[in-house]
Amino acid sequence: MLLSIRNLVVRYDRVLAVQEASLACEEGGCIALIGANGAGKSSTLRAITGLVRPSAGEITFAGERIDRLGPAAIVARGVSMVPEGRRVFPLMSVRDNLMMGAHLRRDEAAIRADLARLLDRFPRLAERIGQQAGTLSGGEQEMLVVARALMARPKLLLLDEPSLGLAPMVVRDIAFLIRSINRDDKVSVVLVEQNSRMALRISDHAYVLETGRVALSGPSHELAEDDHVRRLYLGVGAE
Repeated sequence: MLLSIRNLVVRYDRVLAVQEASLACEEGGCIALIGANGAGKSSTLRAITGLVRPSAGEITFAGERIDRLGPAAIVARGVSMVPEGRRVFPLMSVRDNLMMGAHLRRDEAAIRADLARLLDRFPRLAERIGQQAGTLSGGEQEMLVVARALMARPKLLLLDEPSLGLAPMVVRDIAFLIRSINRDDKVSVVLVEQNSRMALRISDHAYVLETGRVALSGPSHELAEDDHVRRLYLGVGAE
């Protein structure tokens, strides 16, 4: 198992954000975390990346316990995160934003090769390589932060609300991109999404978080047919 989380507890002062949640992602897998705002999805990602220290529980990655490591050490082990809200460095160029994703790497020839490969994959970024990132459209900024994360050569990619605020056509492009990264590049993915329909369509396995707990889990295609999920998260009445 590439990622294993057991009985995770995350607190912010007196607020209990995640309550004994357990989940796992196989190597090459794509899992989705769905649920309402405040359900604990983003807090789970923050715990995986070391941005918040769990109050209890255990997180292992590639067989190593990482829940007491700092963010830089976790990135160095092969975990990259695409944060919510397309957090580009707005005054820096597209190229410099991409190079920030490789700041822990020292293999300069491989970095140049990866940059060229990603610009081939994202032609709109190549066209705007010298442009300030803050002047890009929302969809272009999302492509930039995904490409920036890939510059770290991750084994596991964490995506926090990648479709937030994007037009439907762009959401389809982002969904195709995530599927391609997972299936073609063989990068494991943990996807947090309010767009539950999209998340269940492109993931293999899903977890429904409610008030910090895992309320349901299972193969994504099965959860897409679950009456509870359909009613609360897909906007479909139970039949």
